[in-house]
Amino acid sequence: MKRLLACASLTLAAIAIPASAQTEGRIGFVNTARILRDAAPAVRAQKKIEAEFAKRDQELAKTAEQLKKMQDDLERQGITMSESQRQAKQRDFNDLNRDFQRRQREFREDLNQRRNEELQQVVEQANRVIRQIAEQEKYDIIFQDAVYASPRIDITDRVIKALEAKPPAH
Repeated sequence: MKRLLACASLTLAAIAIPASAQTEGRIGFVNTARILRDAAPAVRAQKKIEAEFAKRDQELAKTAEQLKKMQDDLERQGITMSESQRQAKQRDFNDLNRDFQRRQREFREDLNQRRNEELQQVVEQANRVIRQIAEQEKYDIIFQDAVYASPRIDITDRVIKALEAKPPAH
């Protein structure tokens, strides 16, 4: 009951605020996920990461093919092999598979770390642009990410355009 009264009094207080006081502030919203997906610096960062990790990715793909071939050979020829030959081939397969899984895990960890580093730079760049827009256009507050934001207050496109106008940072 006390909570209900407290909620009711807060609601009444909000209603009592003059309409002019509610509309004085300027509010903006920025969709960070869109910036990290669509802005030129984010696209450049993604391409840079892909180029940086392409060789390791190809090596992993070759090892995966090799493992598949070994497994197929074991299944086809396993019946005709002696027990010691089959065990030796199974051991080789297990060793290569374990090495592959370790290299794959390291690859994912390194890739995620580099992606986070590159995207952090994009976020810092975007935050500088957002601050500039806020100061120049007299925003009181700009939110990044929300459950819902009206397109009327969404300035994401302006931030993306401003980021594209800036030269690439190295």
